Amino acid sequence: MSRYLNVCQLSSKILRTGSLRHGAMCSPILKAHNRSLQTLSTVSYPKTGSHLPVSCAQHHYSTETKAASSDNAEKHEFQAETRMLLDIVAKSLYSDKEVFIRELISNASDALEKLRYTQLSEVMPFPTDQDHGKLEIRLSTDKQNRTLTIQDSGIGMTKEELISNLGTIARSGSKAFMTQLSEKNVDVSTIIGQFGVGFYSAFMVADKVEVYTKSHKPDSVGYIWTSDGSGSYEISEFPSAERGTKIVIHLKSDCREFADDQTVLNVIRKYSNFVNSPIFVNDEQTNKIQPLWVLEPKSVKPEEHIEFYRYISNSNDQPRFVLHYRAEAPLSIKSVLYFPETKPGLFEMSRETEVGVSLYTRRVLIKSKTDNILPKWLRFVKGVVDSEDIPLNLSRELLQNSPLINKLRNVLTSRILKFLQDRSKRDTENYLLFYKDYSHFIKEGIVTTQDLNEKEEIAKLLRYESSELEEGNLTTLPEYIEKLAEGQKDIYYLCAPSRTLALSSPYLEALRTRKVPVLFCYEPHDELILLQLRSFQNFNLTSVEKEMRSMDKEEDETGKILGPDSLPTGERDELVSWIQETMKNKVHQVKITSKLDAHPCVVTIEEMGAARHFLKTQSQNLNEEQRFSLLQPRLEINPKHPIIKKLASLSKSNPALAELVVQQLFSNAMVVAGLVEDPRTILGNINQLLTLALEKH
Repeated sequence: MSRYLNVCQLSSKILRTGSLRHGAMCSPILKAHNRSLQTLSTVSYPKTGSHLPVSCAQHHYSTETKAASSDNAEKHEFQAETRMLLDIVAKSLYSDKEVFIRELISNASDALEKLRYTQLSEVMPFPTDQDHGKLEIRLSTDKQNRTLTIQDSGIGMTKEELISNLGTIARSGSKAFMTQLSEKNVDVSTIIGQFGVGFYSAFMVADKVEVYTKSHKPDSVGYIWTSDGSGSYEISEFPSAERGTKIVIHLKSDCREFADDQTVLNVIRKYSNFVNSPIFVNDEQTNKIQPLWVLEPKSVKPEEHIEFYRYISNSNDQPRFVLHYRAEAPLSIKSVLYFPETKPGLFEMSRETEVGVSLYTRRVLIKSKTDNILPKWLRFVKGVVDSEDIPLNLSRELLQNSPLINKLRNVLTSRILKFLQDRSKRDTENYLLFYKDYSHFIKEGIVTTQDLNEKEEIAKLLRYESSELEEGNLTTLPEYIEKLAEGQKDIYYLCAPSRTLALSSPYLEALRTRKVPVLFCYEPHDELILLQLRSFQNFNLTSVEKEMRSMDKEEDETGKILGPDSLPTGERDELVSWIQETMKNKVHQVKITSKLDAHPCVVTIEEMGAARHFLKTQSQNLNEEQRFSLLQPRLEINPKHPIIKKLASLSKSNPALAELVVQQLFSNAMVVAGLVEDPRTILGNINQLLTLALEKH
């Protein structure tokens, strides 16, 4: 009695906390019920035997339960623990009632697979008369009587197996069968069952469940098993039963939709469309599309991939690339992944969009479009991943939090990256078309991925124009490194809206003079991507603005600029001091530079890219003084430029005009640096300069 109370308390706690829905119940519940976890009984089969063909005809059972004599029915009570567990399974284990169809079809599929495997080792030959149906699963609906029938022509059950398998929850006959065959090194990849609870999902929707069955063994007797799930079940002989199992589900009044054939068809197509046996609903086959991922890649034709891609993606386009990937180590993986041909829409670009890959185990859908097995940035990939090693919870609806899931995710991500890298080399033209449409996702991967090695692998997929290449030609980071001059430790890049603006940038001048290649980044987010990446293969990713800010290599120890065309030392020092005083509210420092030629000055900031991003996203509530205080811009002037030379003399002869000029020079430099949100703010200063210029004419 005390054990019964303990079980009740434990079951009640689980129902209150809802932990059962998250897979937490499996271990504590089963440990509490020793009878339910006794060593699985096994059926011994001879080690040798020839493959004997099974020639079968369709099953026909009477649906009239009166055919079974109630006089000789044996009544059995569920064990106390089993009664409590049955209540949990029926009410709390599964999140959606429709999955009972998936569970019962999986059981039927296992029964057929067991029969196939048994042919290899059974000593006695199977009957080959026409009284035995084909190896198939048949469902029939009856709206009037509110029933759903699921029937297979599989291995069937004896009376003892009925009591053992249906009288005890969490005893998986399929798992015991798999253990047997695995010990003989037989492939059991098509056996689905693991936990021994799937059958009881029928009680989520049923007032009563009837099971008609007859074992495949010679001279077996047919039986009917009946229960309403309340605490007991009855077993009696049913002489007219044929080999296999038929389950008649008498539906509850609020579950009558499962007596509708269209509802049943939709559930099958969602979960069970790829089981290993044909499935018929009211005599019409529903699973006609092959599960391509279980086939040898070389045996699948391109048109089959197109058909399958359109089926799983619910689209009319074609896959641009196909990755048909199989592996046995470190995990068992069978997958087929598609890269769409169509450019993604705005909704698909959103991170709220679901990942397009569905997770299967042994051909049965576990989770549609799951985000557990691929990173979010790969959400544009469509396809199927099937793995027998996936750790599931008892309801087969949730993935257990396991290192195996992370390993599966890492293996698939690595394989996709390798595939795309290879495709970019072998099929460059198509890859560049793909990159044009999907580069947003690749760049997102660099920002969101935490693993540094994975970041670098993603970065190999990036493509940029370069100052050394003709317009329209793209290069990669590895290709850039291959052409580096000896001693160069940086990969330089310049962000600009277009190639024209990039080539005219003052920040590019010095590097072009030294013939150092610079990558051109035209997308607004490219700068943040490269800031996040920081380095590639031990080479720093450095913006040309940051290079401009570094110490001038032509400056000697006394700070004098070498070159005959520059301002004399005294005039230069006076001009620097005057600008510093005049612009003290905006400029943090004024400096002479020799890195400019065609431009009079530039503005440099410690982290220009971060500054631009800050101004765009977070500076709305700051006034001008606060912005310049945060930016701390440095104004670097070119002492060789005619404007700067004239400004030096103008600062003495006409300070008012000189102040307008230096204000405009600073504003121009801020615009070039991309640090002015609205250029209209500098129009007032321009108009004053024009007024003064026109006064002399």
